[in-house]
Amino acid sequence: MKKILIPMMLIFALIFSACSNNAVDSGNTSASKEVATEEKENSEAVEETKTETIIYESETGPVEVPARAERVVVLSSFASGSVMALDTNIVGIDMWSKMNPRYEKYIKDAVEVSDESLEKIIEIEPDLIIVPSTSKNIEKLKAIAPTVSFTYGSVDYLEKFLEVGKLLNKEKQAKEWIDDFKGRAEKAGEDIRAKIGEDATISVIESFDKQLYVFGNNWGRSTEIIYQEMELNMPEKVKEMALKAGYYAISAEVLPDFAGDYLIFSKDIDADNSFQETEIYKNLPAVKNNRVFEANAKEFYYNDPITLDFQLDFIKKSLLGE
Repeated sequence: MKKILIPMMLIFALIFSACSNNAVDSGNTSASKEVATEEKENSEAVEETKTETIIYESETGPVEVPARAERVVVLSSFASGSVMALDTNIVGIDMWSKMNPRYEKYIKDAVEVSDESLEKIIEIEPDLIIVPSTSKNIEKLKAIAPTVSFTYGSVDYLEKFLEVGKLLNKEKQAKEWIDDFKGRAEKAGEDIRAKIGEDATISVIESFDKQLYVFGNNWGRSTEIIYQEMELNMPEKVKEMALKAGYYAISAEVLPDFAGDYLIFSKDIDADNSFQETEIYKNLPAVKNNRVFEANAKEFYYNDPITLDFQLDFIKKSLLGE
């Protein structure tokens, strides 16, 4: 019986082993199919997201754009910071934005282009192009990718950011930043007025090339924060000459007429700043009272969220010592 029993046991063991292996193989096959199916569905979802579009109501009419733009070319320096602030990949950027130290980490891999660099723009394969309305090659750019133009000053600075948010399908993110920024700026304005007095005036000037400029309330250089959000006072001469146009060119000789009790100087180190050595400048009350605050013009020009956050911190540090 033992001679017969042992082989039978071996047979049963072999059968059991085979069945077990088949079960494992069957389980592995089933699991593999499930993984493959899931990967396929994910791939299809990703592909669907890439091809999905929205209609953006631009200032020139409706434009079909990607729902999630992944390769954006920005040729408008007054829009580039808004795109960066909304965590959107920029593959091509204008010359002025490329020079801005505040933008460096956002565009370190971006190629410098202009609206005349058509071949270079084709090579970097954008899925969206943003240009100023003054661009002469808008129709040619449209043949490369969906192209949207913005006119500077057609809407206020925060609404402009909101429009970029709509274009990039990130309106909620843009609104949240705007609400937070306005709250921070308003609070800082209250603190500043309490410290310097309700009647104190403040001017914003800038040197560019061989010319000196004074600014109104909507031309970057922190003017939107100072005059619109904080409601600080603009000298009467600035209000008369620069408020409507946004800026006004002056000579050093008339600077006393435009200088406020406090002076923010957006200083271009490559410009002619020799006026600072004149007696006219040195005798300004703001200079004598150490109330002149210098900023690097190249990172102070614009009014996008990245620049505005920097400007707000600069103003608080300058006027409140924070």
